[in-house]
Amino acid sequence: MSKKVADQIVEMLVSNKVKRIYAVTGDSLNELNDAVRRSGKIDWIHVRHEEVGAYAAAAEAELDGLACCAGSSGPGHVHLINGLYDANRSGVPMIAIASTINTPEFGVDYFQSTNTYKLFDDCSVYNEIATTPNQVPRMLQAAMQNAIHKKGVAVFGLPGDVSAMPAVESTTAMYNYQSQTVIRPSDEDLQTLADLVNKHPKISIFCGIGAGEAHEDIVKLASLLKAPIGYSFRGKMSMQYNNPYEVGMTGLLGVPSAYHAMHESDVVILLGTDFPYEHFMPVDNKIVQVDEKPERLGRRAKLEMGLAGKIGDTVAALLPLIKNKEDDSFLKAQLEFYEKVKENLNVYVEDAGTHNHISPEYVASTINKMAHNDTIFTVDTGMCCVWGARYIEGTGKRKMLGSFNHGSMANAMPMAIGAQLAYPDRQVIAFCGDGGLSMLLGDLATIKQYNLPIKLIVFNNRSLGMVQLEMQVEGLPNNETDMVNPDFAMVAQAMGFKGITVTDPAKVENALEEAFIHDGPVLVSVFTNPQALAMPPKMEFDQMKGYALSISKMILGGRMDEVLEMVKTNYKHMKEVL
Repeated sequence: MSKKVADQIVEMLVSNKVKRIYAVTGDSLNELNDAVRRSGKIDWIHVRHEEVGAYAAAAEAELDGLACCAGSSGPGHVHLINGLYDANRSGVPMIAIASTINTPEFGVDYFQSTNTYKLFDDCSVYNEIATTPNQVPRMLQAAMQNAIHKKGVAVFGLPGDVSAMPAVESTTAMYNYQSQTVIRPSDEDLQTLADLVNKHPKISIFCGIGAGEAHEDIVKLASLLKAPIGYSFRGKMSMQYNNPYEVGMTGLLGVPSAYHAMHESDVVILLGTDFPYEHFMPVDNKIVQVDEKPERLGRRAKLEMGLAGKIGDTVAALLPLIKNKEDDSFLKAQLEFYEKVKENLNVYVEDAGTHNHISPEYVASTINKMAHNDTIFTVDTGMCCVWGARYIEGTGKRKMLGSFNHGSMANAMPMAIGAQLAYPDRQVIAFCGDGGLSMLLGDLATIKQYNLPIKLIVFNNRSLGMVQLEMQVEGLPNNETDMVNPDFAMVAQAMGFKGITVTDPAKVENALEEAFIHDGPVLVSVFTNPQALAMPPKMEFDQMKGYALSISKMILGGRMDEVLEMVKTNYKHMKEVL
């Protein structure tokens, strides 16, 4: 039997080290599915929802390089969209195979037809559809090259009838070139930067995920400059460990110390970060930004200098030009303030909570102590992000994945699937919000089907906690943020794996220990305090006014018990924002 286009696609994916395709089979994907079966060199992961497949592939791509998901005609395409947006905005290399209706049906409003060009154009770095066998190998190779080098999603459109046609060998290269390059600013620009930081006494460094490759050199730079190091959420795991100069995160989920250090500096150096919250950026001091993608320079803050380069190459070339500062008073002051911030965060850990109102900070801190040195964490958008950001510590080997750029709910469980498949021998812990998990609950069956030993920790606060905080700082009383949840532990058991419910803070540690030693998937539903909120490190007057106004409206609406519980739970935060 002659080789089909579908076989050729599988061969190309395998040769480029793609290990699995996340998809719901059917319709125009059936030929590709059969080619996977006959190959035996790549796995087809049968998710229950294409969005889960896209998130799982995104997690695998971030951890392990190029990954692949697929969606079939019409609805399958639309289901992929959210995960593709997330992957593309996170800058991970991913192939999305959008199989579609047969070519004779194009343009006649056929059943399940979608315009893949219009649908995927805003969430991809490459988006083409192959309508002949001749196009397939060259387009797929181009898709992979674009995904790898532009760091994003490449959409490869594949009509069902084309996948069944005889393959045509390409006359062009089929190998994806991944040569290592050195990218740094010119010697003149580096000297200008060195002169700037050498003459100012107070320097701070703020790092994003792009700085992870240069951890050791950045610590050396901070040592010379006597500079505190802050970081974004995506930069935390790579910058926090073995770092005597770290002062934590800033941003919506951060702590006051990093915000304070940046605003008290003469010069702030931004390394490998596209930090989106400009309101947390200083405006009165000099800012220097270094990024591999020059189009990002200056789009979040007014810059004194904007330099294009890989962070590792740039910092290595900068170090010999830096003078060792003798005065470390600024650094010491920031580190002392950070110690006070950590003491304040620990107050919430020491108060474990009460029945059905367990402190989520206590839960996260306990997980941090019990988790392995190389655990992969995934966190849902919302309050789970806050607890992960503040209480999970970097070790140099741990990873933390989340929807940090797109900010979508429901990502933690699907990302855990991709992470566990990519690294079957590593511990994977998902911080799931009850709201997020509810959205894609069906793919608990996928976890069971492949016997993935994921530990799902559900922060079951019976509410949309982050939305609740958003409404309050806008002066709005909580409305329709409460959730009537199923018994998540029983749902897990119905899916075929272990489920545990925890309502007593005294039983949290034992429940987590039971989950972590269990050889298989476990869901732990922890009834956390729905009134536990997390103030950002910077509170505007309007936000404080809005918070007070929302409480007043709740009192007038007869919700006094809820107001008292909220104040009692969160009064400790006042030290953070006043």
